[in-house]
Amino acid sequence: MIYTLGQLAEHVGGVVVGSAAKEITCLGTLAGAQQNALSFLANPKYANQLSDTRAGAVLVKDLELAKLVDNAIVVANPYLAFAQLTQIFDRPLVSWSGIHPSVVLAEDVLIGDNVSIGPNVVIEAGAKIGAGCVIGAGCVIGANASIGASTRLHANVTLYHEVVLGAYCNIHSGVVIGADGFGFAATAEGWFKIAQLGSVSIGDHVEIGANTTIDRGALENTQIGRGVIIDNQVQIAHNVIIGDNSAIAGCTAIAGSTVIGKNCTIAGGVGIIGHLTITDGVHITAMSLVSKSITTTGSYSSGTGLETTQKWRRSMARLRRIETMAKQISKLEQQINKLL
Repeated sequence: MIYTLGQLAEHVGGVVVGSAAKEITCLGTLAGAQQNALSFLANPKYANQLSDTRAGAVLVKDLELAKLVDNAIVVANPYLAFAQLTQIFDRPLVSWSGIHPSVVLAEDVLIGDNVSIGPNVVIEAGAKIGAGCVIGAGCVIGANASIGASTRLHANVTLYHEVVLGAYCNIHSGVVIGADGFGFAATAEGWFKIAQLGSVSIGDHVEIGANTTIDRGALENTQIGRGVIIDNQVQIAHNVIIGDNSAIAGCTAIAGSTVIGKNCTIAGGVGIIGHLTITDGVHITAMSLVSKSITTTGSYSSGTGLETTQKWRRSMARLRRIETMAKQISKLEQQINKLL
């Protein structure tokens, strides 16, 4: 697939500096791109690579940077422009069309137009598949589940019964949506299972990474809003609610009945305990433990930064003495106040 620099600039609303006829066949990094590739500069710390890059052209944000290369597209947000161009260079492969003969379909399944269903898929009674969907090999779609138009399930995705998945979603391999939440009542003899009577409701334009799990609600549905993006290996427990356009990075775990607002960003490895409320527009940095509700927009962190083991041990020893030190300071304040 070949595009001219002028065509690509028009696609992202940018301005060409250099040759608009320059042919581009792929995208690449500043360090690794060749003459047929378009690269981008989004982070200023990589600006020194412009003088050495072999890329045929570069997406940059201003004319001064464009002067450092032979060809460029000047655009307000180079990273967004790069993201937009990945869509036209992407070549998603579907090795079948229509419904593969090995598919197992219940008699009353409703399937829209132009749907592709791969080998060994099982679709149970009452399920609905919207127009333009692609269902990868080995997927299982439970009874009365519903999938919106133009959604893609990659291989081996499992949707339990009554799960509702919106339109234009992208669900990667190994995802399980609608398994039982972790609900048990303690008894003298052991644990008594609480049947999980709710389901999972997911909005349009949601992306879910490989091997992520989203549990069904105990009574009401677990809810994932429109435009949410979820990385690989994330655990979302029963009755969690996640607001529109929030983003959750890999290995985060969210305990039951927590409500996360709109436009939040949660970095990798974060733990969020149950029954909390996190307001809109909150950013939580990597490896943080959220143990109380957050009511004010902003960035939040917990834990200590990396340092040498020797220094970390000294810091921890001092940390354990904080309570004793606080009592000593209080006594000193009282003695000083008596002298004043």
